[in-house]
Amino acid sequence: MRRGLIQLAWRFLIFQKASGLAQWYRCRTEAAPTRRKTMIVALVRKLLIVFLRLVTTGAVPDGLVLRAA
Repeated sequence: MRRGLIQLAWRFLIFQKASGLAQWYRCRTEAAPTRRKTMIVALVRKLLIVFLRLVTTGAVPDGLVLRAA
């Protein structure tokens, strides 16, 4: 399950470049590129919280682009 969540986070960085979480990740890793693997796990945790809030309350995070159903 961890492997799948990490792949989700990498895809999130590719397709949601303008989101606040992607900018947070890039800001934290541009000074120390060796921390990318550690920070991707932190991004996974943040994504899980964001997705839980999206499902329960419908709150869309800053910069997240959703496609129409």
